[in-house]
Amino acid sequence: MFDRASLVDRAVTDRVLAHELPRDVATDLSGAVLSGALDTMMMSRHLDLLARRSKGKTFYSIGSSGHEAMVMVALAARADDMAFLHYRDAGFCIARRKAIPGSTPLWDMLLSFTASADDPVSGGRHKVLGGKDIYVPPQTSTIASHLPKAMGMAHSIGIAKREKLTAEVAHDSVVLCSFGDASSNHSTAQGAINAAAWAAYQGGSMPIVFICEDNDIGISVATPKGWIRANYENRPGLHYVGCEGVNPVSAYAAASEAIAYARRHRKPVFLHLKTVRLMGHAGADIESSYKTADQILQNEQRDPMLAMASQVIASGAMDALQIVNAYEAMRSRVSRAAQHAYTRPKIETCEQVAASIIPAKSVHKPMRALSLQPSEGKPLTLAKHINQALTQIMKSYPEALIFGEDIGAKGGVYGVTQGLQKTYGRARVFDTLLDEQTILGTAIGAAHNGFVPIPEIQFLAYLHNAEDQIRGEAATLSFFSDSQFTNPMVIRIAGLGYQRGFGGHFHNDNALSVLRDIPGLIVACPSHSSDAAPMLREAMRLAYEERRVVVFIEPIALYHTQDIEPGDGQWLSKFEDEGLIKIGNLGQHGTGKTLAILTYGNGYYLSRQANKYLPKGTRIVDLRWLAPLDFEAILATVAPCKHILIVDECRKTASLSEELITRFHEAGVTKPLARVTGADCFIPLGAAAKTVLMSKDDIIKAAHALCEGAS
Repeated sequence: MFDRASLVDRAVTDRVLAHELPRDVATDLSGAVLSGALDTMMMSRHLDLLARRSKGKTFYSIGSSGHEAMVMVALAARADDMAFLHYRDAGFCIARRKAIPGSTPLWDMLLSFTASADDPVSGGRHKVLGGKDIYVPPQTSTIASHLPKAMGMAHSIGIAKREKLTAEVAHDSVVLCSFGDASSNHSTAQGAINAAAWAAYQGGSMPIVFICEDNDIGISVATPKGWIRANYENRPGLHYVGCEGVNPVSAYAAASEAIAYARRHRKPVFLHLKTVRLMGHAGADIESSYKTADQILQNEQRDPMLAMASQVIASGAMDALQIVNAYEAMRSRVSRAAQHAYTRPKIETCEQVAASIIPAKSVHKPMRALSLQPSEGKPLTLAKHINQALTQIMKSYPEALIFGEDIGAKGGVYGVTQGLQKTYGRARVFDTLLDEQTILGTAIGAAHNGFVPIPEIQFLAYLHNAEDQIRGEAATLSFFSDSQFTNPMVIRIAGLGYQRGFGGHFHNDNALSVLRDIPGLIVACPSHSSDAAPMLREAMRLAYEERRVVVFIEPIALYHTQDIEPGDGQWLSKFEDEGLIKIGNLGQHGTGKTLAILTYGNGYYLSRQANKYLPKGTRIVDLRWLAPLDFEAILATVAPCKHILIVDECRKTASLSEELITRFHEAGVTKPLARVTGADCFIPLGAAAKTVLMSKDDIIKAAHALCEGAS
């Protein structure tokens, strides 16, 4: 009873030889195509069986058994239709790779199963399905987090066509995106499907086929009968196609219909494949703990391998004995190849593992020269500098897209994107629906298609609704694909505190730790108007040239600030049209050697306000780039100074100041150190905000206490 894998395995040969098979259905597919598809299914099935029996030599035994209809979806689609896949779609990948002359799909899959350093997809970092050659970005075990980027990819195809840009896929391509019935309930799935339908409802181009592989269960929790069909059959803007996916030939017909509709009408389709999950959720899953013996047996009798064998026999391509012989021959072939794969090298060092977090130089692009205009006019605020820099970038990079909530005609809540839509059109500067997962997913998907998106998150606190799109998707793509796939972008986020009389904690979020602990992510924060454009240009260079994911934090309270002291205009500057502030480059005000203040954002502004009250011999250092920190540059900058004060506007716990204090200690710095931070508290509304945020007076007090206490 517990070894269902052996029972499922034996049932294939027993039932084929006994001709206990489902009835075949009419099809125009040739015997050669049908027998080739059956061969692919056999390979996928024996890989599953191997993974469950290899006792630690392979990893991640979530299998594809029962979902073999995806082999037929691969055959129905074009080879360059990009596919974002469910983790049970090994058959799809094998089918695509078999179509490439000289490819070795079995060997490649085994290298992934065994986490070998030779794995051509992830380099041994994870068991992933995908590959650059088969237009399948690699996915790990996902709970629908890939749907937003699939939707974004589909949206970008229409933009590329309209703007006459050469993209990663053809202008008539369709995007495929598969997932399970349980995953369809996740907010990322709901958001992506809603966004696709929302766009199509308004006449937008959205050529995507959402493929729900409905096996009636999520791990151990049953999906209510009829739930998927009831949810999606009559949804506005979404064309529904359903079929019994346990019959692969029927699945091929339905997939062909769905893909043809999406390709012809450029509209989203929901392909509902009724499948079956065999052998439980994964190798460690005891299905009998939540299903009766009759339920398990009924599922096993719906094995799509049996339906496919029936079709092949009906075509005359093979008889029952030949199919059984082929099935056993595949078992031997997989076993022999596995014995060799087990011996292939594994990743052995941390450096090897981390090597692909930052995209390799081999995938870098040549630097794009900016189209610059002579500097003229009066000094501008930080917000206006960002606007002018975005104008430059959009002119110089046809691949650049700007989008987010209210950024089009309105120009954003704070006017930062004002005029850009009028200048560059609605295809390149557009409003999204109100969903941060959709915004970031659109960015990831568009980047897959050759664009360099500049999405805007309206407020820093809103990021938390969608942070996994950065952490689990954007920042990991290069890592899991061994630098073969990248999704470069510059994510603009208005944030930090000190907005007077506005918002509370949703509009005054002073916590950056959610970003700073993501490997490979770059976090920038301009403080002065003169820094904004050079830093944004560098952020775009990092994205375009080095294929990086950059987060550009824009201090809301400094957007329209003009003065340090009333009327002095020192927070304004003329727009300079040359130069970059390279990643890691620090800003510095003053050259004193008594005290070094390390700070950023509003902390830099407040420190400059406090400057004339600080100990003589103070230098104020603007960190600018908050992740990764160039600590060697920081050490060199503070080296001449006797004391170090860290002014960190974020909360005391999990703040940048914690890392700096720790790293100074680890570096053996014995100079007197102190820090001033915000309180470990959410920011309240109105004047009460001052009670939890640090002030100019706090900086002055801490600076004198530090210097006088050590004198």
